Amino acid sequence: MAPAVSRLRAEAGLGALPQRALAQYLLLLRLYPVLTKAATSGILSALGNFLAQMIEKKRKKENSGSLDVGGPLRYAVYGFFFTGPLSHFFYLFMEQWIPPEVPLAGLRRLLLDRLVFAPAFLMLFFLIMNFLEGKDASAFATKMRGGFWPALRMNWRVWTPVQFININYIPLKFRVLFANLAALFWYAYLASLGK
Repeated sequence: MAPAVSRLRAEAGLGALPQRALAQYLLLLRLYPVLTKAATSGILSALGNFLAQMIEKKRKKENSGSLDVGGPLRYAVYGFFFTGPLSHFFYLFMEQWIPPEVPLAGLRRLLLDRLVFAPAFLMLFFLIMNFLEGKDASAFATKMRGGFWPALRMNWRVWTPVQFININYIPLKFRVLFANLAALFWYAYLASLGK
């Protein structure tokens, strides 16, 4: 049956588009790794915020069609200029600083990610979002006091297993993409903190 399905799929042209898209993505990843990861991060971050708004509307049982267009735009800016490039270089740094042949390399990388990168990246997220929302320093301080520790604890709970898999089993060139796909849900959580 499988050969028949493959033949039908080939005859109908189904599967050709995803294959071409994947081939194009891999080519762009090879030619322009930082830009490709930045663009992917921007798109998926915006999508995460959009999904968060949709979930929030459904939770509140709102029927109005209006969404905060600024939310996905802010997340796209953050993903493009910060998440993609910083994650790209952080994963490269980890590979060089803690090579795979070092004893307990996976655990050491995970600890570096969880105890250094995660808190710094979360603080940067709050700072940049505060700036993009046009808020002042006192609003940032309030957000840090009220939201940083709960968000960091949730980050450690959610992202530790994700990053364990990412750091130990995902090829280096796909780590930012893997994290971006997981981040769809994480950004939905962070966006819910802003409400």
